[in-house]
Amino acid sequence: MSLRREFRGRFNRCRADNKSSSWELYREAKWRYRKEVRKASKETWRTYCSSVNDLPRSGMLHMALSRDPKTRLGYLVLPTGERTQSEGETLDLLFATRFPVSAAVEGVVVPAATCRATRLQWRVNEKIITYRRVEWAIDSFAPYKRPEMDGIFLALLQEGREILIPYLVRIFRACLATGYVPAL
Repeated sequence: MSLRREFRGRFNRCRADNKSSSWELYREAKWRYRKEVRKASKETWRTYCSSVNDLPRSGMLHMALSRDPKTRLGYLVLPTGERTQSEGETLDLLFATRFPVSAAVEGVVVPAATCRATRLQWRVNEKIITYRRVEWAIDSFAPYKRPEMDGIFLALLQEGREILIPYLVRIFRACLATGYVPAL
């Protein structure tokens, strides 16, 4: 018998009998049913998230998750085993973990390796970041997708590619060489 049928059947019997022992069995069946529903929902969500492997679907997932204005940054486990106590502490931990060579200076992030790019790094970057690859990246996006935080529609980048790509190539190479990602 399925859990839902058992749960509903017990409810109907409880209404008819109105005995306290019947209600206890109903509550137990209801608890098991809800537990299984939550478990199945979590598993379905995990399966869906792990199946997202292309940019348009991940963009849709990002939009769905970012729509709720009440969504808050969760608390993370510190290396000491304790949890962070505030959103600021969580952001500090994320920053220190993801950008270990950077330092915060008066509210501005300045990477420690900004001026340490060698000629070899620049030569490698010239092979990695090319005009054709940047052009391919720009063309791989849907042109009228919702603009990101900068407000630029991808159709604008696609239409102005001849003018913009040489600048973008230089910016991307410099970012890769110095390890610096500019803020918006």
